[in-house]
Amino acid sequence: MFMAVALLYGVLDRKRSPLSPALRSLVTVRVSQINWCRFCVDVNSATLAKRTGSMEKVLALADWRHSDLYDDVEAAALEYAEAMTCSDRQVTDELVARLSKHFDDDALVELTGLIAFQNMSSKFNSALDVPAQGFCQLPPPGQ
Repeated sequence: MFMAVALLYGVLDRKRSPLSPALRSLVTVRVSQINWCRFCVDVNSATLAKRTGSMEKVLALADWRHSDLYDDVEAAALEYAEAMTCSDRQVTDELVARLSKHFDDDALVELTGLIAFQNMSSKFNSALDVPAQGFCQLPPPGQ
């Protein structure tokens, strides 16, 4: 099972992806936060910090709607990730219209696959209570 999951992740995180590496990491961290996966937040935050060159976006991500750190493309992708992940939300025609301003069909399919994959991965790891491994040293909540 691990090999199949690793293979799928490799397809989604390849160099020729229509999504930028930083955007892919941003989305995976947000989905991991929503699903309370300590391991996924840890490892994906470390990757996001490396890909963006700082911890700024990592630290502001839980409250991204109130931050000016995220551009329109990132905001649309994050809203889509939340709509796909949170069971009390839906992907609306309005949201898809906003997404289509930034993503062609191939990129939107890839974004959808990435969000779905991260939901599976983070829910799996969260259910098994896989702990953070210290890849990304985040300050305690409230600091």
